[in-house]
Amino acid sequence: MKKGSAIAVLLLATMLLTACSSRPKTTSTSLTPPEADSSSMFGVDKNINMNTIDNYLGRDDVAYIDIRMLFDPADFGAIGGEADLTRTIHGFRIVPYPYIATLAQLPVSGAYDGPCLFTLTWDENGGIASAKPNFEEAAMVLGELFPKDKAIFLMCGGGGYSGMMKSLLIKLGWDENLIYNTGANWSYTGKNTLELIVYPEEAEGSKIYATWRADYAYIDFSRLHRIE
Repeated sequence: MKKGSAIAVLLLATMLLTACSSRPKTTSTSLTPPEADSSSMFGVDKNINMNTIDNYLGRDDVAYIDIRMLFDPADFGAIGGEADLTRTIHGFRIVPYPYIATLAQLPVSGAYDGPCLFTLTWDENGGIASAKPNFEEAAMVLGELFPKDKAIFLMCGGGGYSGMMKSLLIKLGWDENLIYNTGANWSYTGKNTLELIVYPEEAEGSKIYATWRADYAYIDFSRLHRIE
């Protein structure tokens, strides 16, 4: 083998090893049925949550979904959170809940009120009373983003968006035994963080939003057909 070819093969092997090492290792830990923690106001799962999530990453039978916005207009900083998506977890796809359905009342100001796939109404107990599609493609989009043949791990910043998304999926016919609210990434201290913000020394303190690192599901509402 020529020297140039050998070097190329070595570089390719190094790149493949690096790519593989950045992904969570496939785990075989059994999935326990969803069980909400009674002490969680958002119904975060008692067994599969930010304290244990590293034990359940890399599975083919799970859809991992971070339902935060890249840049949320809601003032989560007022309650100690983050409006900007500064990090997620390897293997999670970004599917913002505010683009899926109407937001329930938030404890902060500035909540997103733009277009979304479904308009919701609530009953007197705070449960979803109705979910009306706003676009002809709403059900198709939801079905592709949240597969019914897999367990679904939902994650957000504080647990609220995940709770809303879980309630919506169950309302629309998803199997409640396959949907987990894994809780608040703001409290995650595991080993599989994917940083979406960079503080380069040469930038003198300014930050770079590395959004290109995220697996982001973009919904172009201008290309969908609104139901009048």
